Amino acid sequence: MTMTETAAPSCTAGPTDLPLLRQTLSQNLDETAARHPEAPAVIECGPDGTPEGGRTWTFAQLRAESVRVAKALIAAGYAPGDRLGMWSPNVAEWTTLLYGAARAGVILVNLNPVYRSHELTYVVEQCDMAGLVVACPDERMDPPTTARRVAQEGAPALRQLIMLPTPGRIGADSYPHARPDTVPGKAAEAQVQELTWSTLLAGADQVSDAQLAEREAQVHHDDPVNLQYTSGTTGFPKGVTLSHVNILNNGFHIGELLGYTADDVLVIPVPFFHCFGMVIGTMAAVSHGTAQVLPSRGFDPAKTLAAAAATRATSLYGVPTMFISMLAREEARTLDLSRLRTGVMAGSTCPVEVMKQVIDELNMTEVAICYGMTETAPVSTMTRRDDSLARRTETVGRSMPHVETKIVDPSTGEVVPRGATGELCTRGYCVMSGYWDDEQRTAAVLDEHGWMHSGDLASMDEDGYVRIEGRIKDLIIRGGENISPREVEEFLYTHPDIQDVQVVGVPDDKYGEQLLACVILREGAEPLTAEDIKEFSTGRIAHFKVPAYVQVRDAFPMTVSGKVRKVELREQGRDYVAALG
Repeated sequence: MTMTETAAPSCTAGPTDLPLLRQTLSQNLDETAARHPEAPAVIECGPDGTPEGGRTWTFAQLRAESVRVAKALIAAGYAPGDRLGMWSPNVAEWTTLLYGAARAGVILVNLNPVYRSHELTYVVEQCDMAGLVVACPDERMDPPTTARRVAQEGAPALRQLIMLPTPGRIGADSYPHARPDTVPGKAAEAQVQELTWSTLLAGADQVSDAQLAEREAQVHHDDPVNLQYTSGTTGFPKGVTLSHVNILNNGFHIGELLGYTADDVLVIPVPFFHCFGMVIGTMAAVSHGTAQVLPSRGFDPAKTLAAAAATRATSLYGVPTMFISMLAREEARTLDLSRLRTGVMAGSTCPVEVMKQVIDELNMTEVAICYGMTETAPVSTMTRRDDSLARRTETVGRSMPHVETKIVDPSTGEVVPRGATGELCTRGYCVMSGYWDDEQRTAAVLDEHGWMHSGDLASMDEDGYVRIEGRIKDLIIRGGENISPREVEEFLYTHPDIQDVQVVGVPDDKYGEQLLACVILREGAEPLTAEDIKEFSTGRIAHFKVPAYVQVRDAFPMTVSGKVRKVELREQGRDYVAALG
């Protein structure tokens, strides 16, 4: 569709009255700590989801700990620009490492804690990771063992594994899973040092304040500070390269729109490895002197509600499925959640009834909807605190401050009129510099004029509010997790009985979408079930990538040129799953 003379174009720009912050993350933390030194910054809850038995840092203490971490990294030999991975569920060390690494000019690489060896190896090698901070074992996973295996089998740049302590343990007892020594590699020179978090921090004493100041002077606010790996439709995850300006300003302006002050308390049950937890959460909180609360290592609805009540929280985050789980708990009606006023819901479209319950039962009258992608740091459009229920359930808001939004015809690139459907594009400070060491895939989404092409189909109304209509890409979003069909397909091709496979998303009431694997079996193979695929996948790929449904087929719908018609396959898959009941 081309622009008509009378129709307004589908393009908007957010307000610019509040200037962008031209700071590094550590400079911003220093300012906040100077303003609110004794205010709580990080509250890590204990086993019951309350601060009792947990750990708390004031902003002055958070700043001091970030200095300690920065010095420790310098002492351990990390140079500016080195990549350091963080592979852990939500713990307080996420925040201290984020700011400590930024202070030392080290790029933090966010790793999904449910990665298996195959996925971890790819990311570690793709970005030439120098060090990896590793979570302690839990009932589901054994990260130290997996990390050692990755270090032994490849990852030539990896030189250090740093083991995080076991929660609730003190002193040497914190590290029963650690083997402070070296991990032998394929060759003697490939050995990887293993040490505990405490041992790493002890090295800070070797670095003076003057040495740290010299290092900090080398760090610029436009430097890369964070790599976040995101799935797409083109196979393995891509390393989104984000600067201090990208993530600091995105979090800061989100906090402004939510009305955050030093009197607010934010509960963050969403993961820190994702932009939702780290930017919409930590960046928004620290830049406003707002306390951030970690209710549990992984999402637990009862602990999240307990934390909100115990800390007198004013803000709560989650994807719609999280809020559905919390609303189903009796604690949502028996605990005192009267101070809650706002929060963010993102990751997938919010059903109207869920939004009504969040407002009525959780008192979150100012809850906002955020839309974006990791490549835009992440939020590009957002509803406002005073928007109507309809705006918050039918749209994803309007352009963020200092961000431009346009909707174009995917075939011509021309801006479409208001109300017409096209591809949503974003431009501004929030757009990534590119995918790490991947010019080809960067050029496929980031054009010469700085517009990030989302692959999402959207429309814009007369007031600039954006409605997501669907996706151009085959990307599957399950409970807020972006899943590349091709990545899952490539894994399933390793099954000895599968000749061909296509993975598509099908509607799901709980997760928004689930995975359906459409398979063609090798001659003579026994029929495969979803349970068979689950057994084959367990321990080899992340649990959320395991298909919930399997359909054995004789053939796939094809175009005349021999390409699989995934649109048709999705439609057939939707009917197949519906027939299963």
